[in-house]
Amino acid sequence: MEAAADFIDTHLEQALDELVEYCRLPTVSALGQSIEETARYTADLLEKEGFTTRIIQKEEGGYPVVYGEHPGQSSRTLMLYNHYDVQPADPLEEWTTEPFEPERRGDRLYGRGASDNKGNITSRLLAIRALKETFGGLPCNVKFFIEGDEEIGSPKIAAFLREHRDLVRSDACVWEGGYAFWDGSPTLMLGVKGLLYTELEVRGPSRDVHSSYATVVPNPAWRLAWAMASLKGPDERILIDGFYDDVRSPNEEELASLRVLPDEGAQMMADLGIETAVLGVQGVDYNRRHVLEPTCTIDGLTSGYQGPGAKTILPARASAKLDFRLVVDQDPEDIMRKLRRHLNQNGFEDVILHQFSTEFPARTAMEDPFVGIAQEAARDAYGRAAHVMPNMPATGPMYHFVHDLGLPCVMVGVNYIGGRDHAPDEHIRVEDFRLGTRHVAALLQRFASG
Repeated sequence: MEAAADFIDTHLEQALDELVEYCRLPTVSALGQSIEETARYTADLLEKEGFTTRIIQKEEGGYPVVYGEHPGQSSRTLMLYNHYDVQPADPLEEWTTEPFEPERRGDRLYGRGASDNKGNITSRLLAIRALKETFGGLPCNVKFFIEGDEEIGSPKIAAFLREHRDLVRSDACVWEGGYAFWDGSPTLMLGVKGLLYTELEVRGPSRDVHSSYATVVPNPAWRLAWAMASLKGPDERILIDGFYDDVRSPNEEELASLRVLPDEGAQMMADLGIETAVLGVQGVDYNRRHVLEPTCTIDGLTSGYQGPGAKTILPARASAKLDFRLVVDQDPEDIMRKLRRHLNQNGFEDVILHQFSTEFPARTAMEDPFVGIAQEAARDAYGRAAHVMPNMPATGPMYHFVHDLGLPCVMVGVNYIGGRDHAPDEHIRVEDFRLGTRHVAALLQRFASG
C-alpha cells in the first residue's frame, strides 16, 4: 500500500489540475445543461485509465449513464457509484469567484462540482492509476456507474437497473463520496435518507387585485400559510397523522456509533452564523437528530410582489416547495398519501399538491463484512479508525443498489461537512482529497482479498 500512497502524493497536483478542467463543464441537470458533453468527457476519463466504457441512454427518460468496467486480479467485483451532474450555481452573487471557473485558494479548491461529485470521480481515478502503476493491475474487478441526473432525483434509475441487472452485477458498492469532520476525522456512512419533494399551491382570484379587497377576496398567501402551519409544530414535531408510524427504531449498535461522534454542532452553527441549533440540541442529541430523524422543510415560498419598495396587491397565487427527508422504513408514496389526507381532514381540500422527486431511504447493516473492510482501509489511509454512521443526513438513489441489487454500500470519499455542497463557494480541502484517495486505493486492495 505504501507504494500506491506515494504515487498518490506525487501525482496529487496533476489530479487537482484535472479536477479543475472537469469542473469547468457546467453540467447542471436541472437545466439540462452540458449533459451530453460531460457524459462523453467522463467516458474519456475512464478510457484513459484502461476502462471499457459505454454511454447508455435510459430508455424511459432521464440522462445517460456512463458505465465502465476494468478487469482485476481477483474474481471479486467492486462497483463505484458516482454522478457527473451538479446543482445550479444560484445565487451567483454569493460566489467569491465564478462557479465554473474553479480556483485554488490556499489548501482549498473552489468550484461547482469540486465536492459533489466530480472531485470524488477524479479521486477514484487517481487511486486506480496508482494501483495500476505500482502493482501492474487492479487487485479486483472495478465497475463505474456514473449517472447524469442524481441532482434531480435519478428518475427512471430503478427501471434502468432492472434492465441492466447483469451488466451492473457486483459484490459491493462504494457510494458517491464520503465526509470528513471539521478536524479531518474520516467517516463511513452506511446509508441515506429518503426524500419526498412536493409543492403546495393555492389559487385565488383570476388576477392580482388591489389589497383593499382583502375584506372580501380570499388571499391565497394566507391560505397557504395556514395550511403549512398545520404540518409542523413549534416543537418541530411533524403533525401529519401516521407520519412516524413506519420509522424504524435504531438498534443499540447504531446508537452507540452516534455517542462517539465528535461534537460538530457548535462549529457548524458558527460557520452558518447561527447561535444555536434547532431546539438547542448539542452533542449526542445533535447527532441523533441530524442522522436519524425525518424532516419537513420549506425550501421556497412564492407569492405576490417581491420587488423593491411597496405594491399593495392581493396575490392571485401562492406556492411553497417542501421536502421531507425520510428514514428507514418510511415510504415516500405513503407519506404523499398521508399529506393529502392531512390537508383534506384539516379543511384544505383546495390546496393543490404537486409531487416531484422521491427516493426511498436505505441502510447497510453495521455488521456487514464490507463495513469491516472499509474500516481496515481507513486505518491504512488515515492511521486511525473512521467514525461509522448508520446513514448520512442527505439523500441518493442507494435504495435500488441495497434493496434491488442486494449490494452492501459504504460511503468513502474526499468531502468534508464544511464543503458547502449545493451552496455558493462549494469546495474541497486538499488534504481530504489526498487521504480520501488513499482510502479508496486501500479499500480496493483489501476488498480483493476480503
